[in-house]
Amino acid sequence: MKYQIDVSHVKKIQKSIWDKIKSSFSFRKGYGEPVPVFGHYGGIFKCGDQQLVIHTDGVGTKLIVAQEVGIYNTVGIDAVAMSVNDILCVGAEALVGVDYIALAKEDDELVNELMDGLVKGAEESSCAIIGGETAIVPDIIKDGKRPFDLTFTVVGRVKKLILGSEIVKGDVIVGLESSGIHSNGYTLARKALDISKWGKEMLVPTRIYASTVSEVIDACDVHGIAHITGGGFSKLTRLNQNVGFKLTDMPKPKPIFEALHEKVGDVKAMHQTFNMGVGMAIILPEDRAGTVMNIAKKHGVEASIIGNITDKKGVWLMDGKKELDLTL
Repeated sequence: MKYQIDVSHVKKIQKSIWDKIKSSFSFRKGYGEPVPVFGHYGGIFKCGDQQLVIHTDGVGTKLIVAQEVGIYNTVGIDAVAMSVNDILCVGAEALVGVDYIALAKEDDELVNELMDGLVKGAEESSCAIIGGETAIVPDIIKDGKRPFDLTFTVVGRVKKLILGSEIVKGDVIVGLESSGIHSNGYTLARKALDISKWGKEMLVPTRIYASTVSEVIDACDVHGIAHITGGGFSKLTRLNQNVGFKLTDMPKPKPIFEALHEKVGDVKAMHQTFNMGVGMAIILPEDRAGTVMNIAKKHGVEASIIGNITDKKGVWLMDGKKELDLTL
């Protein structure tokens, strides 16, 4: 069973988008002037002596699972998590956000449940929701029991700008445990898994790493941070394309990943699609790894060294004696 989404093609589309929008950077000078960082985890701009970051994301086809199971009060957490976790990767903390809910028809109950999740996610992120938009668009939002779309946009403050340029050979990769599939790969997961058996576990909310990673940034010389989402571990190259990321000690996957692997049947594809139990990767000097793991444990998150940085460019997974290239 193969993933229908061509991630390498998506990356080409993203590059073409950047080629278009980066020309707009010259439109704003002084207060609000963009910082020329392209293709990272958020758009960075200057406000006086501060650097702020803005990012938006959605929950994808996990929303279809919510419809099929009939549980709507958790996907709001996912919406917040996807944006908040992303801006952590540039060294930022969330400040405020706005939501966007698109509906096929007026549905008070559905909106209330979605807002329960959004508020919970905001609480976990120490982020205030200061507005949003609700649209009734039946010609666009259709099919399914109660079709809807949900996105969240966050604005954050850069505590320490972390872009991955400081990553060097010898650094280690510390993986922070995920809560499950999180919010990516559901186009494949919905086909591979029996929703009647796995539906509730598929809806376990994306873990929000705000408190853990913020404390790590304060305590350690962090060289790079990656949120493991679409494209799986291939996303590590976003941080630095001049080094190699070697994954040598991945954690034992949870049963839901084992069930997915039974259908997908390809270790490489699994790690290019799913987080495989690691929702966030922190790259830093080896002598600070213990500090990261202790901080994570304090926040109820399991963490371990899952690999190291080499001079062999790309992302490499050790599968027994085989070395698999995960680069896309």
